[in-house]
Amino acid sequence: MISPLAPAIIREAAARALGEDRGPADITTRVCVKPEVQAAARIFSKEASVLAGMPVAEQVFREQDAGLVLIAQAPDGATLEPGQTVLEIRGSAASILTAERCALNFLQQLSGVATQTRRLVDAVAGTKVKILDTRKTAPGLRALQKYAVRCGGGINHRFGLYDRFLIKDNHLALMGGGLAGAVRAARAFDPEIVLEVEADHLEQIPEMISLGVDVILLDNMSLDEMRAGVALIAGRVRTEASGNMTLERVREVAGTGVDFISVGTLTHSVQAIDFSLEIVAR
Repeated sequence: MISPLAPAIIREAAARALGEDRGPADITTRVCVKPEVQAAARIFSKEASVLAGMPVAEQVFREQDAGLVLIAQAPDGATLEPGQTVLEIRGSAASILTAERCALNFLQQLSGVATQTRRLVDAVAGTKVKILDTRKTAPGLRALQKYAVRCGGGINHRFGLYDRFLIKDNHLALMGGGLAGAVRAARAFDPEIVLEVEADHLEQIPEMISLGVDVILLDNMSLDEMRAGVALIAGRVRTEASGNMTLERVREVAGTGVDFISVGTLTHSVQAIDFSLEIVAR
């Protein structure tokens, strides 16, 4: 079961995108299409993909015209074949055309995230590894992109700076007391929040274990270093690997025994999936 998007997030995203695109008026549609013209249309994927973004795409059409009839043909998380219809729309032809691009933009971008996530999840199938996203998201689209990761079978890492401690080298460089002081301060702030620390070198790991952290991030380590780190930790702390995580490499990384692999490219540079809208009747 995919954890859904909050209705308020869906409404805000759809309204913001449509307002940005439409502005005062869709002037081309206004001069070309009479208000009384009715039409039926379909949105379909032009390539094999994993679907994500249907709730916000549908909301774009509702935001434009509450009278449009929307018939979903596939749920988010579905595997699509080229040419497969995901949404049918009936009603005002002008409204369909005005809302078209924004709806497609959401489907293309979010399905791209879901599709790449599914590829990575499939690549580590049979291992214990879970694929995580990061905070490297498009500004203003984090909730949607992280939802798309879930549609592809991935797991969300922290949503923002407020729901998990992640102590990195720059934090320690600016704080007196070293790692022990940072861990004590975090536990004093809230002992229930997951506490993760970044390890750049294997020599840091024994202290991290002794301090009772929850997760150790093995950052930009070689495969041999990750194996050594996992052996040193010996299951006492959960492990996450990050840095240069590609589709070609994740299976090897999973073989080192880490618990999680975080992949920034899921959201910061994913390739969109090609969707199209066509008028099928009027």
